[in-house]
Amino acid sequence: MPDAYLIGTSCTRFGKQPGASFKDLTRQAYLAVLADAGLADGAQIGNAWFGNCGMAQWGQGNIRGQVCFTPLVRDGLFPERVGMTNVEGGCATASMALHGAWKDVLSGTADLSLAMGVEKTYVPESIPDAAAKQQAIFDNGIDQLDPADWMAYYAAAGEEAGKPFLPKDGGGTLFMDTYAMQAAWHIKHHGTTPAQIAFGASKNHAMGAKNPLAQYRFEVSPEQVLADRMVSWPLTRAMCAPIGDGAAAALVCSEAFLKTLPAAVRERALRIPAAVLTGGKYRRLDEPGLSHLAAQRAYAMAGITPQQVSVAEVHDATSFCEIYQAEMLGFCPIGQGGAHVASGATSFGGAQPINLSGGLVSKGHPVGATGLSMIHELALQLRGEAGERQHPGAHIGLAENGGGVMGFDEAACAVTILQRC
Repeated sequence: MPDAYLIGTSCTRFGKQPGASFKDLTRQAYLAVLADAGLADGAQIGNAWFGNCGMAQWGQGNIRGQVCFTPLVRDGLFPERVGMTNVEGGCATASMALHGAWKDVLSGTADLSLAMGVEKTYVPESIPDAAAKQQAIFDNGIDQLDPADWMAYYAAAGEEAGKPFLPKDGGGTLFMDTYAMQAAWHIKHHGTTPAQIAFGASKNHAMGAKNPLAQYRFEVSPEQVLADRMVSWPLTRAMCAPIGDGAAAALVCSEAFLKTLPAAVRERALRIPAAVLTGGKYRRLDEPGLSHLAAQRAYAMAGITPQQVSVAEVHDATSFCEIYQAEMLGFCPIGQGGAHVASGATSFGGAQPINLSGGLVSKGHPVGATGLSMIHELALQLRGEAGERQHPGAHIGLAENGGGVMGFDEAACAVTILQRC
């Protein structure tokens, strides 16, 4: 199989940005990814993939990427007549865009392909029906055609977890309730504790405080995490990702294209030895999750073991997710994720750090951009450019990005592996 290389990444600041439009965020991320790749313009881009989840709530349901790139084409910054595919996969949307660009290069469809993810999940109160519009962005990540399916599943799961299914009882999204039930099941069956979840949240807030792009740039102690407002037991507000806006992008190229670039660009290029997409199902509660399968396929494709991963970015929409994903990705035995995280193994300075960006709970989670923001952080780490968040000697990075829910599974899950050349 031919190789594909990451030559540029970018990520805007995440947070509530009512003054920034989708087109503004697109421009910021696009110009930044060109600069990171050492390109004066995008004239050589052969194809593009545009990820977004919620733009329909702002009145643009179709041709989202084409609309957002129109000003850039008009200004001569993006080439005319380039194909652009719009993708949506819940919180895994941006990873789907990257997967498309990666396949462009492997198939020979393009020597240089762009992946972009842009999102605005914060809807100001001044906009009519603001709360309903904001809620709809998240509610569309679950089956709206046959809600009886998941209502029955979660009712049974609640009984087994010892936590009745009371959707949005704490005022959060349905997603927080499903994550809370998974956490409750893990507590009941594996002895995980709220204190271990709080430790994970605290260490990620500490890293977000060091990330200039993060939405939350302050530290929170484990005790403060536990004392914060309860969203859905055992999850407090400080354990949950915030609402916000942002964009991220990546440029993927072929080996032939890479050879034409200056040495300074080639030296920063990263190989993409694996990019895997999987789809969820209504699984048994004791069955390994979707990310476990995606990771196994990615490790086989890249020819590595879990222990060879230097740093990882995982989809911690809640801090319980880092505990769970540490197990699913093979970083620790199943059932021992809580103790693993609390041991410091996934902390800055630990043996195998996770979410040195601050993770979703601190960096932020503009859903259509999240997956590529993970890739941006891994690129910084593998290039040795992460500043005070740098993990020494990082050589292989893994990103796990899940989107939507299907029972206790994600509806879609992407695992991507990057390797320093």
